[in-house]
Amino acid sequence: MTNDQKVILGIICGAALGAVAGILLAPESGEETRKRIASKAGDLKDDLTKNLNSTVSRLSSLATDTLSKVQNSSSELAKKAAESVNS
Repeated sequence: MTNDQKVILGIICGAALGAVAGILLAPESGEETRKRIASKAGDLKDDLTKNLNSTVSRLSSLATDTLSKVQNSSSELAKKAAESVNS
């Protein structure tokens, strides 16, 4: 891991810990804080699920397109090879 990667990871971890500390030290009751954390976690889960589904869909489409191109190229190559042999 390079120094730049370590710095970025440190910043991300620091931001996450700061957010958690801010929520836990907020002047709300424990019940309110737990509800807030659960709500944010649910929102995060929904966002991650949506992004994951979108990414899987794009990768599936890309794989299908790539497979089609490979099959077309393979067919063209086989035709050229057959023409070459027959010539």
